[in-house]
Amino acid sequence: MPTHAEKRVLPHTPEQMFKLVADVERYPEFLPWCVGTRIRKREGNSIMADMAVGYRMFRERFTSRVDLAYPKRIDVTYFEGPFSYLNNHWIFSAHGHGQCEIDFFVDFEFRSRFLEKAFQVVFNEAVKRMVTAFEKRAKALYG
Repeated sequence: MPTHAEKRVLPHTPEQMFKLVADVERYPEFLPWCVGTRIRKREGNSIMADMAVGYRMFRERFTSRVDLAYPKRIDVTYFEGPFSYLNNHWIFSAHGHGQCEIDFFVDFEFRSRFLEKAFQVVFNEAVKRMVTAFEKRAKALYG
């Protein structure tokens, strides 16, 4: 049951960071191990999306609903795939002039004991690299 919670202050606005995280179709361009995304359906402020992730011999696909509460919060609800459950949120708060505090949380469990054990070894480093990838993408887009 890996869990990760992290807060970072970035020199970008909450609106900018929200748009970056909400742009699921662009994840394969910058997010480590994300090999593909597909939007199944857009309805109001919700997106049903598939994401394929891969690392060496591992490759998995999962589906989730992404609820967008512009510009403050993004919640991800797991629907199908290799997990028993997945809880994920991003909260964006103004922090000083033109800055944003990001509150990131992810908690999940693989159905497969093998995948769970394999991923536990690299979990903290993998999540930090993913959060850093969003930070680098923000710098590339917004300066």
